[in-house]
Amino acid sequence: MTTELRDNLLIGLGNPLLDISAVVDGELLKKYELKPNDAILAEEKHMPLYKELVDKHKAEYIAGGSVQNSLRVAQWVIRRPGVALFFGCIGNDDYGRILDERATASGVNAQYQRTTKQPSGTCAVLITGTGTQRSLCANLAAANEFSCEELKSELNVAYLRQAEYFYVSGFFFTASFESVQFVETFTRAAEGSSQSKRLLLMNLSAPFVPMFYKENLREVMPSIDVLFGNETEARAVGDVFFEGDTDLKSIGLKLAGWAHNTNKAPSRLPNRLVIITQGSDPVLLFSGTSIREFPVQKLPTEEIVDTNGAGDAFVGGFLAQFVQKRSIDTCIECGIWTAREIIKRSGCTFEGEPTFQPAE
Repeated sequence: MTTELRDNLLIGLGNPLLDISAVVDGELLKKYELKPNDAILAEEKHMPLYKELVDKHKAEYIAGGSVQNSLRVAQWVIRRPGVALFFGCIGNDDYGRILDERATASGVNAQYQRTTKQPSGTCAVLITGTGTQRSLCANLAAANEFSCEELKSELNVAYLRQAEYFYVSGFFFTASFESVQFVETFTRAAEGSSQSKRLLLMNLSAPFVPMFYKENLREVMPSIDVLFGNETEARAVGDVFFEGDTDLKSIGLKLAGWAHNTNKAPSRLPNRLVIITQGSDPVLLFSGTSIREFPVQKLPTEEIVDTNGAGDAFVGGFLAQFVQKRSIDTCIECGIWTAREIIKRSGCTFEGEPTFQPAE
């Protein structure tokens, strides 16, 4: 089943960040106390890192931010501009201009809030291990200035009312959890029907989200219709919520079984979908009490350039099919395909026409 695409069908809330990406050795990670495969928020001790990457490591500037990346990839696959709309906050500076240009060029309707209080956010991307490992260190800056009050403006509420799909990241809990709560209210209303047509999708984003934003996650979980995460993030959930459980299949079933739709009108998805990616290992899909595995064809090492953005690309491919109401199998297969395409390039970038062909 497919649906006709229209403007602003999908809305994402996230932190727009300009990635400062460079290939480095392990010594630089040690210098700034970073781990090879991790995602953290920058502290004061990390601030010199951004200039060092530019001055000493031939850094590239790439439009980034998890949600924005996913929407850009979704638009690439969909090929119809304006289906996805993005909310986030940038500064009035050159970095913000680059982010705006890249998002718009990808077909995303970027409705940025702009601030003069902070520069546009950046994310240091330290690539090691022949491109297979990446350490992310985000300086949110302007992204932290996102205002829920502005989101509640007449224009923005009109945008929200147009959408059927809302995608948020756990990263955004740090910037404006109030905005996540406000968007959640749009998925609760049945609007004359016993069933809500709107769905809330969320990405766990990083292990620190369940660790430090436990109560936020607990509050919003009943409204989440589709939950994404990788194996590290899922195990962080197991540690925090499920008495230290480290078994991915057990964690996935517990997340799928977490009370669903208690905050809102029943959605058209009777069960929450939980999707856990594992790099080149199979993608795990949980729904109710069922578990399915989707194999991932491993790329030759020489074809891997940069795994940064692979998870974002997976979600982007999934969303591109999901908003067209294609089968979940097709959504996951497209996610695997887009992730494979993106890791052949530096950053979450793409070019040319997508060649994915749904089987249905």
